[in-house]
Amino acid sequence: MRNLPGQNVVLEDTIAPHLDLDGMKVEDMDVDVLITIGGDGTILRSLQLNDAPILGVNAGVLGFLTEVPREEIAQGMARLLDGQFRIEERMRLRTMLGPNRLPDALNEAVIHTAHVAKIRQFEVYVDDELVVITRADGIIVATPTGSTCYAMSVGAPIVDPRVEGMVIAPMAPFKFSARPFVVPSKSCVRIEMMRKRPCVMVVDGQDEMPIDSEQEIRFTRSENPARFVNLGSSFYSRTREKLMGTI
Repeated sequence: MRNLPGQNVVLEDTIAPHLDLDGMKVEDMDVDVLITIGGDGTILRSLQLNDAPILGVNAGVLGFLTEVPREEIAQGMARLLDGQFRIEERMRLRTMLGPNRLPDALNEAVIHTAHVAKIRQFEVYVDDELVVITRADGIIVATPTGSTCYAMSVGAPIVDPRVEGMVIAPMAPFKFSARPFVVPSKSCVRIEMMRKRPCVMVVDGQDEMPIDSEQEIRFTRSENPARFVNLGSSFYSRTREKLMGTI
């Protein structure tokens, strides 16, 4: 821990020893703001450990979720300390694997075949109504925030994070007619696997676990949104600069 005028700074326990300071596990921190230095993966891991608002400093490659470029750290910290920011809430996804609740996802939860080059047959229901039966490598269920991540790479639309919805996107479907859907966030998405063949569930690219065809899989909106410190950036400017390569 290091004291600043009117502030206490707590360092994560793997970083602090390099500065000859005491540290603390992220999950044990009771802080007003959690500052992450890294890329989007660092933010996703942090969200699974702590519910504090996050200010991301980009030390990764793309850093779509980060707010502060590495060359603007000083300015960003000054604005944070001066209170020149707002808190932005982002929807997270609640995933139930049978009776077990998995970590909430900011981006997406993915059901994927356990073996390379082996497709599976899935039935997708929204509020208990059958939407599609498809053979594919897997199914992505994403939040609006996650629409610019894995779901986008399989042809799903980019969704403004202010939209109250969920994206359902088949991965490499056998039939071209199997297209992504956007459904209301108040819906319950249920996916059933038609054959007894192994699959895996991956949450935000962080947690991976085996699943079988006997387990019921449901996705709903989490009651715990992610919170981000916003210093003035907008979703559309970030999309232009980081995804479309224009200013």
